[in-house]
Amino acid sequence: LKEILAGNRELFEGLWIYDKISWERHPVIHLDFSSITHSKGLQNFEKNINYVLDTTAAQYEVNLVNNDSKEKLKELAAKLAEKYAKVAILIDEYDKPIVDYIENIPKAQENKEFIAEFYEVLKYIDAYTKFVFITGVSKFSKVSIFSRLNNLADITTNAKFSQIVGYTQEELESYFPEHLMNLATETGRQTTDVLKQIKEWYNGYSWNEGKDTVYNPFGILNLFYANRFQNYWFGTATPTFLIKLIKEKKVAVEKLEEYKAGEEILDSYDLNNLDPIALLFQTGYLTIKKVRNRLYTFAYPNFEVKEAFLVHLTAAYAQLFPSQIKPIYLDMLDYLAEEDIGRFTKNLNALFAGIPGVLHLKYEAYYQSLFYLLLALLGAEITLEEYTDKGRIDGVLELEDQVYIIEFKIDQAKAALSQIKEKRYYEKYLADPRKLFLLGIGGFQDKQIEVLKEELVK
Repeated sequence: LKEILAGNRELFEGLWIYDKISWERHPVIHLDFSSITHSKGLQNFEKNINYVLDTTAAQYEVNLVNNDSKEKLKELAAKLAEKYAKVAILIDEYDKPIVDYIENIPKAQENKEFIAEFYEVLKYIDAYTKFVFITGVSKFSKVSIFSRLNNLADITTNAKFSQIVGYTQEELESYFPEHLMNLATETGRQTTDVLKQIKEWYNGYSWNEGKDTVYNPFGILNLFYANRFQNYWFGTATPTFLIKLIKEKKVAVEKLEEYKAGEEILDSYDLNNLDPIALLFQTGYLTIKKVRNRLYTFAYPNFEVKEAFLVHLTAAYAQLFPSQIKPIYLDMLDYLAEEDIGRFTKNLNALFAGIPGVLHLKYEAYYQSLFYLLLALLGAEITLEEYTDKGRIDGVLELEDQVYIIEFKIDQAKAALSQIKEKRYYEKYLADPRKLFLLGIGGFQDKQIEVLKEELVK
C-alpha cells in the first residue's frame, strides 16, 4: 500500500495493478507501533512517535515546529498536503501499546488513553488525507479508542475483502506449481494427496461467515521453504496470557471445537472484563465456520493452529512444559497401535501426576478438560453429547489396524466401559475390518488412573 500510494509504479510491473490505476503520487505517513518503543513510560513513548514524524518530515523536506505528538501529526499532514498532495496514513499494529500490557491493566489503560487521544487527530486532518488504513490484532469498540472517528469502516468481516489477507485455493495451485511438485517428490506422494494435506494443515480461515476460506501465508511459505509438513505456528508466539485467562475463567475447552456466540462477540474487547473467546478469534486461534440467524459458530481453523494451541493448553493443565507434551502423546499413540495398554496407562498417569492435590479435591472439570485435550492431541474424533456442567466426552480413535472407542469417568473405569456397551457407541464400526477395542478410563479421584480394555469380537 505504501509503494502504491507513493506512486512507485515500476515496482509492480507484471502484476495486476500495473495498468489499472492512474498512479498518483501521495506523501505517506507510516506509523508501525510494533517498532515504536513504548515500554519506558509515556514521555519516552511520545518521544519515539515524534522521532518517526520528524523523520518523515525530513524525508519530504518539511519543517515542523510543534513538539506535542498530536499537534505534530496535524502539522505534518497539513504541510505535506499543501506542498505535494493529500496524505496517505498507514498505521500498523495500532493496539500493540495496549495488548503488550494485557496482564497489567493500569498500564494498558494508561497507554489506551494516550493513543486514543493521538488517533483522534485523524478526525481533524480529514481534509488533508487521501487514504487511512489501520491494522491491529484486537478490536476495541469505537467508544473506547476511536471515539470520534465515525468515518472509519471496519473491514475485518466485510465479504468484499474476505480474501485479501490469505491465499485462496486457486492462488495456491496457480502460483506455486513448482513448489507443489517439489513437495510431492520429497514426500513420495501424488500432488492431489499433498494438496489435501496442505488444506488440512494450513487452510481454514474465513472472514465472510464461513463461505470461503484462505490459507495462512506464513504457514504456506514456511512449508515450501522447508519442504516439510510441520507446525510453524509455534514459532510466531506463545499464548501464555490466553492460556491463563482460559483457566481463570474456567472455559470449557471442549466447547472450542464448535463454540457458538452472538455477533456481539466480534466487537468484544473490554480491558476490565476480557472475553477469552473474543481474544481467541482476534488472535487467530479460532475462526468463523458458519453463521445462522446471526448466531456465529467458531472453531479452530486448521490442524496446525489446533495442535499448537492444544499442546500449550495441555501443558498448562498438566503443569508441564510444552516441549514435554508431544513425546508423551506420540508415545501413547504408539502404545495403542501396539495394543500395549500397560505402557499407555503408565504415560497417562505420568501426565496427570503433576496436578496439585487441591485441584484433585475441588475440580472434576479440570480432569475432564485435560482428558479431552489428550484425546484431541491423539487425533480422536470427539463427540459432545448432552453437554452438562460436568461435561461428557466420547472419543473414537482410528488407527491403521485398530479402532478404539474411549469413554472417561472421573471415578471408575468399569463404569466407563459399561457405558460404552449400554449406549452401543461402537455400532457404526461393527462392519469395519479393523480390530475394535472398547477403552474405559477412570480412577482420577484416587490419583491412580485405571484403563480397562475389551476387544469386541465381531
